[in-house]
Amino acid sequence: MQQVSGIRKLWLLGATAALIAGGAMPAAAADLGGDCCTDLEDRIAELEATAARKGSRKVSLMISGWVNEEIALWDDGTERNAYIGTSPVQQSRFKFLGQAKIDKDWSAGYLLEIGVNGYPGGQWDQAGPSSTSAKTPSNGLTVRRGSWFLKNSKWGRVLVGQDAMTTYHLLAESDATMTRKIYHDEGAPDFQAKFFVRDKSGNFVNAGGNLRWSDVMRGYNNSTPGNGGRRNIVRYDSPAVMGFTASASWGEDDVWDTTLAYVGGFGDFTVNGRAGYGHSTDGASTPCHTVPTTGDDAADCDWWGVSGFVQHNPTGIFVLASYGEQNDNARAEAALQPGLVDKTDTTWFVQAGIEHKWLSLGKTNFFGQYRHDDAGSDLTAGGALRTQEGNVDFWTVGAIQHLEAADAMLYVIYQHADGDVVANVTNSGLANVEFDTLQQVVAGMRIAF
Repeated sequence: MQQVSGIRKLWLLGATAALIAGGAMPAAAADLGGDCCTDLEDRIAELEATAARKGSRKVSLMISGWVNEEIALWDDGTERNAYIGTSPVQQSRFKFLGQAKIDKDWSAGYLLEIGVNGYPGGQWDQAGPSSTSAKTPSNGLTVRRGSWFLKNSKWGRVLVGQDAMTTYHLLAESDATMTRKIYHDEGAPDFQAKFFVRDKSGNFVNAGGNLRWSDVMRGYNNSTPGNGGRRNIVRYDSPAVMGFTASASWGEDDVWDTTLAYVGGFGDFTVNGRAGYGHSTDGASTPCHTVPTTGDDAADCDWWGVSGFVQHNPTGIFVLASYGEQNDNARAEAALQPGLVDKTDTTWFVQAGIEHKWLSLGKTNFFGQYRHDDAGSDLTAGGALRTQEGNVDFWTVGAIQHLEAADAMLYVIYQHADGDVVANVTNSGLANVEFDTLQQVVAGMRIAF
């Protein structure tokens, strides 16, 4: 590994030259004052501390990421509390991005992205903020991405490894405002975390065990139908042509998807849009229901979604609208009562707001969102019906303030959730249950480096 002591040598040589020149010009040297050398040493130390060491001169290395911690106050109608931990929407992480130029058209590189959790916000429930999940433990690290790529300026990019499918965050990637980084398409179910549902009498809903909000909602990636996930894949992205980019990915055993995206606008308006479709026969990594099914062709599900974003640039007023759907054709096959199973899950939401730079600190964003989920059936590990169908409504308002000098975003968000479910209630059979409201106020900061 090459050290950066050469930086110190260059600065010392420069300092020596300056002192020699100062001997010939005593008046100018006197103007420097007695702190010149101290300031120089401090500057050298700062450069050494911020220089990234790397093992190859051929590949440039950029280290980046952010820390995103939050305070969440919640009230489920019976109990209330406050938790502190890592945001589930955009968890803290660090990235290593390496790139090398092969010739004027070709380049190669890699990405390593590691997630960092304190108390992971997506695992909270009424019992406490500490995670009981082996997959997402408290005070743990997770490998989010690990991939390499080859890129040609004319033909596009090929990527291999664990990374984002083309439908990953399909319903949010059109968003060009700060809400994409603070409260994206999976923000609503992420904030619901693992909280248990209460009925209007304040009791937990027992249907083969107490139901969580995540048991009622569907969508294989963070309870959002239409979205794909991060998988071990081969992915291709075309170069942009008149604002349009086509992408496709394939991997695991087997999952695949394809997406068409547009980034552009006209006049004073920014206009972005995406549409995508995916399919899975991988019962281990992507079964699209809660009962893992292993073996070749053990799953059969597809998902699709569309998203559109428009912003009036002079005023900053924007609207984002998205729809996603998931069809799980194997869900009934895993059920003891296949005739009662609802295989289709949908979500749609509209988000509107204004983002403008009124303060010298940076841009300010005020937004509101309504989201509705029509969820299909949920099964136990043995194939018994837990829920037949569910409806969940989210109302959200929030404010985000960018601090340009620190590359940080302060935010405060209020979320209100309610709904109902047809559940196989213990000792009662199928019954419609109305939820008591779960309210949350979440405040935090995402600071990048």
